[in-house]
Amino acid sequence: MLSTICLCRRASKLIIGFDAVISAMSDSQFGGVVLASDVSAKTEKEVRFHAEKHNREVIKAQFSMEDAQNAVGKRAGVFLISDEGLFKSIVGSNNI
Repeated sequence: MLSTICLCRRASKLIIGFDAVISAMSDSQFGGVVLASDVSAKTEKEVRFHAEKHNREVIKAQFSMEDAQNAVGKRAGVFLISDEGLFKSIVGSNNI
């Protein structure tokens, strides 16, 4: 899954961080949100609230924020995949 997220970053289809994801949530070209496994309960609740408001899917991954930092170069727990096909490939992977 992290390799697909890295691919999204290289393709400029990844938005990283809580504030950036929340502000971009209303964009029309939007796949879904991926949360790191160790994101706080408050952050998860806020993201799910905004995603539900915009009818978007949220998945919780098995990688930690530290794993994400090693993969994409920035410590974050909230990722928006702005490409529907790439998001579906993440959802379809076995190691969510």
